[in-house]
This record gives sequence, structure tokens and C-alpha cells, in this order.
Amino acid sequence: MRLFLDANVLFSAAHNRQGNARALFRLASERGITLVASSYAVEEAVRNIHLKFPEYAAELASLLEGLVLGPEPSSALVSAAKDCALPEKDAPILAAAIAARADVLVTGDRRHFGPLYGKSIHEVLVLTPAVALSRSLGAGSPEGSAS
Repeated sequence: MRLFLDANVLFSAAHNRQGNARALFRLASERGITLVASSYAVEEAVRNIHLKFPEYAAELASLLEGLVLGPEPSSALVSAAKDCALPEKDAPILAAAIAARADVLVTGDRRHFGPLYGKSIHEVLVLTPAVALSRSLGAGSPEGSAS
């Protein structure tokens, strides 16, 4: 299974060791789940951790070592993501998850991705960290995903 992590998930995993985002990292190493992100998501997470919690920058850097960087999405994929009513800054995240052939896009951005939660977009299921963790703990693959 491949989980694509949004910047807010990377950020949360770095500064909250007890949260669902961090638990995804632990589960991935135990169950052979591949964690994927884009350079766009990583850059946003790094920028935000340095601005808000610079004391966790090393923690984030350590977590990033375990990630696979997915390919950059094509402009056509970014345009398709915008068609899902995503803002300009969020469309590249969904597009990158699609380009990376992720099973699940994990994001805590309820404002922009909330309407997509539980839906598959180009075979990528959009879930919150809590739901992604629950499904990963269950059967080892997310129900309802089109793999």
C-alpha cells in the first residue's frame, strides 16, 4: 500500500509524537507501507516547521528520510485536480498523489479536502490521518480504494 502524505501530515508527525500522523510512520515501518510525498509537500512542511516550531526541524528531517519522493505531476494532472474545486495551492498535492500512484492521499486539510474525504479521485482515496490509520491497522489496505 502507498500512502501519499500532505504537508500538514508531515508537519503534524514532526511536532506531535503521539498523534495519528506520527502513528502512520510507525505503522508503515511495521507493515511495509510505503509513505510517499512530493517535493512541493516537503518544502511546505519544512517551511512551516521552521516558522512555527523550529525546535522540531531535526525531527522532521529524520522523518523525511523514510519517505519516497514521488514524481512531479504534469500540468494536465494539476488542472484535473483544480476541477475538483481545490484551491491553486492544494491542486498540486492531489495531482502528485495521482502521479505517484498512491492508494490513499492522507490530509488533515478539512477546509479544502473535506468534500473529497472518502472519495476516490483518479483511483486515489482521500482520507484523514485518523481514518487512514484505522484502515491501515485493519485489513492492511484501505477499503474502497481502487488499486
